[in-house]
Amino acid sequence: MEQFKSIDEILDFAIRLEQEAVDFYRNLAENAKSDDMRLVFEQFAREEAGHKARIKQVKAEGYFELQKEEVADLHVSDYVVDVEPSPDMNYRDALVFAMKWEKAAFKLYLDLSEKAPTQELKDLFTALAVEESKHKLRFEIEYDEYVLREN
Repeated sequence: MEQFKSIDEILDFAIRLEQEAVDFYRNLAENAKSDDMRLVFEQFAREEAGHKARIKQVKAEGYFELQKEEVADLHVSDYVVDVEPSPDMNYRDALVFAMKWEKAAFKLYLDLSEKAPTQELKDLFTALAVEESKHKLRFEIEYDEYVLREN
């Protein structure tokens, strides 16, 4: 993991990560084969943009409010094959890739929370990890409802 020398470096890293997620979901939306798929990815791009805005606000203001909550995990992403994103990927592959992406973001934010120098940053990264786990859960539910039930 990247070594950070300041809180600002940590927050800048998180802002870049969220922008990558926005770009990732926008790209998937642009290449979606169905309107449903496009709408799902556009919604996730907006949510990731919201995460980025929240981190920027924390950086600018130096504080935030944390709302604690538990998120279920269906573990579907633990049992599906990795896929590489491509413009012609099918819905199943797009969901698998998105689950893996969200799982990686979740793990990263948990790691950052463990290494954060202040309780406020620990709480911020924990809250972001929870958000990413919610995204993963939504993709797992979508996968369960539209892929597993078709087979």
